[in-house]
Amino acid sequence: MPERRWISSGSRFEAEMGYSRAVVDGDWVFVSGTTGFDYAAGTIAEDVVAQCERALDNIAAALSAAGFDFGDALRVRYILPRAEDFASCWPALRARFGAAPPAATMLVAGLADPRMRIEIEFTGRRRGAEAPALRGPESDRGMPP
Repeated sequence: MPERRWISSGSRFEAEMGYSRAVVDGDWVFVSGTTGFDYAAGTIAEDVVAQCERALDNIAAALSAAGFDFGDALRVRYILPRAEDFASCWPALRARFGAAPPAATMLVAGLADPRMRIEIEFTGRRRGAEAPALRGPESDRGMPP
């Protein structure tokens, strides 16, 4: 049975809302929606690009604590209150994901704090991990169980 571990950033939001920054389940890592807060200082920049870069730094810290990195990315979700802010974040995103771009979705939605301008959710699987065996009649058609 795979080992499950919970990763915390020490953010007050995790304690107040009852969630983990990341959960590792075997070769998989699931990073919660992460914003541009500097958790140590309790501050957040006004600029969306600065928030994007800080959110990516926060994700990198969670990935490192979990034994993963951006090269393990499979899927990311970007959530922004204003669609027009997204393009300015693309260079920062390319810098982190450029070598192994994940599947991605951008959504427009309100965030928990009006100062937040971007939230990023990350799902990854350790590179080189063996794919699970397919079971039953679906395996004959190449479909997942």
